Amino acid sequence: MRVLLTGASGFVGRHLHRALFDRGDGVLGIDLNCTPLARSGDALDFFRTDNQRFDLAIHCAAIVGGRASIDGSPLGVATNLALDSWYMRWLARTRTPRAVFFSSSAAYPVELQQPGEVRRLREDDIDLDNPRLPDATYGLAKVTGERLARYAEAEGCRVHVFRPFSGYGEDQALDYPFPSFIQRAKRREDPFEIWGDGSSTRDWIHISDLIGATLAAVDQDITGPVNLGTGRATSFDQLAHMVTGTAGYRPELKHLTTAPQGVHHRVCDPARMLDFYQPRVSLEEGIHRALNT
Repeated sequence: MRVLLTGASGFVGRHLHRALFDRGDGVLGIDLNCTPLARSGDALDFFRTDNQRFDLAIHCAAIVGGRASIDGSPLGVATNLALDSWYMRWLARTRTPRAVFFSSSAAYPVELQQPGEVRRLREDDIDLDNPRLPDATYGLAKVTGERLARYAEAEGCRVHVFRPFSGYGEDQALDYPFPSFIQRAKRREDPFEIWGDGSSTRDWIHISDLIGATLAAVDQDITGPVNLGTGRATSFDQLAHMVTGTAGYRPELKHLTTAPQGVHHRVCDPARMLDFYQPRVSLEEGIHRALNT
């Protein structure tokens, strides 16, 4: 296939680029800035002016930057609203037959992710006709993007919508918790710092499984939004113990309760994904790989 890949130099984009190349697909990578994997450094300008037709478009480009950016730069993150809307307009204008829109677990209502019993989030917990408050401007942009995808589909483009949970891997930027934990363990830091009180949970999915599930869904023409996660709730304290235990030491945990920490629980019900894809890399294996990289 001839594929347009936005966000080609980002964490998910880099791995998708490699997977598509390995399959023999022709890939044009673009991003928000020029990089070796992105021929165009202005995705917004590309969507406004370019009229090339591709067999498949995959949209990964977004301003994220981890929790500190989501909480600390809401207007910057809101730029994603423009990026996503122009992407959908480009799909309709060029009559692209198939597309991927990466939404996010941040699109889920924050009221469903509070302290107490873990509630595994299902795809139908988001009602696009009557959406409840998502997580900050990042989640708002993703909910809006999902609604815009409906209009692109009405113009004849099949849009696959994915909601990744906490993707991680060996080459992820230190803006995110998993690689930060790995680096602290490699330095054998003691005390070991954790943002928040350590009891918040996340659903970790290895980048190879995130990519594998995405391509499997596209190949099998899976419709509707799909959670990309494992359904396994792991607290930050548990993650710290797993990482440091694998690294061979047991430090004191130091909780930074005033640091940004987001919602309390963010764990998915992966039933829809498990119908067509089974994750292959456990969290334990992912930690081992990262510590030995």
